[in-house]
Amino acid sequence: MNTPELVLELARELKARGLMMATAESCTGGLIAGACTDVSGSSDWFERGFVTYSNAAKTELLKVPADLIRQHGAVSEPVARAMASGALAHSPAQLAVAVTGVAGPTGGSVDKPVGTVWFGWATPAGSFTEHQRFDGDRAAVRAATVRHALAGLLQRLP
Repeated sequence: MNTPELVLELARELKARGLMMATAESCTGGLIAGACTDVSGSSDWFERGFVTYSNAAKTELLKVPADLIRQHGAVSEPVARAMASGALAHSPAQLAVAVTGVAGPTGGSVDKPVGTVWFGWATPAGSFTEHQRFDGDRAAVRAATVRHALAGLLQRLP
């Protein structure tokens, strides 16, 4: 399913359930929020987006502990989980999705190559994380991240 179709389906489901969502984005730089707000009427189900590209922004806006980032790195399961939880804690939304990754072409390492992305979803049922590795250039990695984040939120709706 392409991104606009995912957004429309997510919009229908969130509206039907009376739920609001928030995003916490690093490697996508606001693309998830942008995809959501491309839809007219998105204020009925999209509450806010946090673009926390720097580690300082993750700490300041989402209250991700700086020690967590130092210990695990920004691109990690604990940080993705903390970002999603932070988005819920700092908004009235009931659901949140967070992404942190290496979009490339620079910034990769042996342990975290370009295309590595950690996802976090915070829902009333709890928090969930997942790791993916996407192929392609920066645009392809970011586009795949947006699709996967939206699809994952849709799958985890209460």
